[in-house]
Amino acid sequence: MYFVLLLVSFCASAVGAVCGIGGGVIIKPLLDALGVAGVSTISFLSGCTVLSMSCYSVGKAMLAGERDIEGRTGTPLALGAAVGGVAGKALFSLLRSMAAQPERVGGYQSICLALVTLATLLYTVFQSGIKTRRVESRAACAVIGLLLGVMSSFLGIGGGPINLVVLYYFFSMSTKTAARNSLYIIFVSQAASLLTTLFTHSVPAFEPLWLVVMAGGGILGGVAGRALNRKLSEGQVALLFQCLILTIIGVSCYNAVRYLI
Repeated sequence: MYFVLLLVSFCASAVGAVCGIGGGVIIKPLLDALGVAGVSTISFLSGCTVLSMSCYSVGKAMLAGERDIEGRTGTPLALGAAVGGVAGKALFSLLRSMAAQPERVGGYQSICLALVTLATLLYTVFQSGIKTRRVESRAACAVIGLLLGVMSSFLGIGGGPINLVVLYYFFSMSTKTAARNSLYIIFVSQAASLLTTLFTHSVPAFEPLWLVVMAGGGILGGVAGRALNRKLSEGQVALLFQCLILTIIGVSCYNAVRYLI
């Protein structure tokens, strides 16, 4: 089991670092499909793994003096996502507490994730024919970030493909620039989510060594993904992203059936 957790967290974080999706959108449905733990535990471990990877990636970029992160829009987006992440976590906890069968909430998450990723795939396929915008208002950025945070936290994916589509459409960012800004948003929102979980004493039960293994895999994946990102072209990153989305849709559909039927 430790090897499986390390492999999943490493591969997901490496691909996540390349595409800017964080890795949680891969880790969450895969571990759900494997049935290694409950929905809340998997969401928590996935979030911690994503935080580890994004912390490394963002920290390394800042130390290297890279200027891809747009502070004027990126910071309000990240702060809005942090607040939205707390709200999304509260919404998930409320629905779980109200459900007659709490684990069925995982099925609803899977359906929502499949729909969101399908919409993302359609956007990327027809992206060339869609006129993008250039939002500059900090207030508007914060509201967009808030909605991002609610969706990402409720789905337990830490950001994922939703971030990229928003950055493409509302801010006219290129693929690689969007990926790096997405990781910055994910880092801030996941840090806020973890602090909220700790302060509210709502950490689910889990094997401590699982967290160590997955966080380590997340950091190693961040190292590998950062190196790979520099070698791939914009087109190759976009193709990898689309292949990944198809995989996520398939796994999410399987999880929806497994939880609900």
